[in-house]
Amino acid sequence: MHSTTARAVDGQGERIDAIDILRGVALFGVLMVNLVSEFRVSIFQQFLPPDPATGVLDGWIETLVRAGFEMKAFAVFSLLFGLGLAVQFERLARTGRPRYWLTRRLAVLLVFGLVHLLLIWNGDILTEYALGGLLVLPLLAAPVWALAVAAACLFALYAYIGMVPVGIPWPEAAWFQQHVALANQVYATGGYAEIHRFSIDELANLLPLHIYIFPRTLALFLLGALAWRTGVARKPEQHRRLLAAIAVAGIAGGAALSTVETAAGMGQTVLATGYAATVLLLAQRRMLHVFAPLGRMAFTNYIAQSLIFGVIFFGYGLGQFGRLGAAPVFLLGLVVYAAQMTASAWWLRHYRYGPLEWLWRTLMYGAVQPMRVALREKD
Repeated sequence: MHSTTARAVDGQGERIDAIDILRGVALFGVLMVNLVSEFRVSIFQQFLPPDPATGVLDGWIETLVRAGFEMKAFAVFSLLFGLGLAVQFERLARTGRPRYWLTRRLAVLLVFGLVHLLLIWNGDILTEYALGGLLVLPLLAAPVWALAVAAACLFALYAYIGMVPVGIPWPEAAWFQQHVALANQVYATGGYAEIHRFSIDELANLLPLHIYIFPRTLALFLLGALAWRTGVARKPEQHRRLLAAIAVAGIAGGAALSTVETAAGMGQTVLATGYAATVLLLAQRRMLHVFAPLGRMAFTNYIAQSLIFGVIFFGYGLGQFGRLGAAPVFLLGLVVYAAQMTASAWWLRHYRYGPLEWLWRTLMYGAVQPMRVALREKD
């Protein structure tokens, strides 16, 4: 079917505010984790003993980000990505070729992800999402029970990897100390070429982290698709009791599991589902609608954060890597998030999509997409 026909039926105008709000809220957690734990210092800093020179406030902020957002924000993002795949698959089914169009969509995302990973920042999640999306694509038309069984099996695999040594290569303790010291020097003082080489070299050491988390990512994609297929995310206002139960059980159960070392990974995942259910419950309140524009432009905002923080922390910019405490960096995150919230709201009053969302759709369909909002749409 011609791309213009596909564009006409993919339902991009049929936004669900609650989902955009949840995506915008989740973006705050993603920003803070990336900023405090990965742009400010080496991602491998977390595997070293606590620095005794860390100030009290900095320590509190690190604990807040670790306990409140780390792994949970990305889990919510993964849920939303799977949900988005299910929405797209359902709407593109009207073309008769949903797998074809979704494969194109994910292929374009893979290109974006590789550019981000290899040229901007090696903390990229887009590449993993694109590859994972291609793997779960055959399951999107499966019965609901099959989605549930597949998700349960993947969660079980993730829990098993977390509890039992399975031979995933991992550096010795002394390596972390040496690598963090070298990272502080290269990222803070190096030029773009030196930082790029170091960043590429780091990928081999980051791979075990991605191998460990990948089953969870796939399981959350399927859980997100399940949330759409069952109607819970499609019409959250009609499932308030169920969402309330998930919120209470998820937050309480997830917090309890997170205190058990061998079950912490699953605990963080359960906690994330509680967070997501809570936001969907509260999304009917007008005060949360300010997060919706951020959610609609999450792709653009995510890449923009990498560019902004690269200039602030890396040697080709201000060179603040390894030099700032968690507290001032957290404040910086609040400023950037507020600026993106304001900019996203302004942009979407004039344009249908964020800049990268528009480019993604244009490349997916192979035809330039309409960008400006028509006067009647503004009214």
